[in-house]
Amino acid sequence: QVQLVESGGGLVQPGGSLRLSCVTSGRTLSGYVMGWFRQAPGKEREFVAARDWSGVETTYADSVKGRFTISRDNAKNTAYLQMNSLKPEDTAVYYCAAARWLTIRPVDYDYWGQGTQVTLSA
Repeated sequence: QVQLVESGGGLVQPGGSLRLSCVTSGRTLSGYVMGWFRQAPGKEREFVAARDWSGVETTYADSVKGRFTISRDNAKNTAYLQMNSLKPEDTAVYYCAAARWLTIRPVDYDYWGQGTQVTLSA
């Protein structure tokens, strides 16, 4: 059974940085795209970033472009989301997910983590 477990969330001041990690266990999702999504209270889950298996193709939401970087270490079955210049509107639960192709639609992702909270302090 595949499990995705996120970590690295927390409380940070505006302008600060955090790095989220997502470890996959159960089996190696060889060839899968890894994506990050987020969901703020009262809002729909939204796409943040995705990276293909080889790392050649990457896509970002316009709201995070230039501030967030998605990466992955396939040997460690781990994906990362480096978040810099954080803003109050980045407050949300962040989820990692795995899909068979590069897509921004949550419905296309087969596996999901439980989420990690990121909160920007006032």
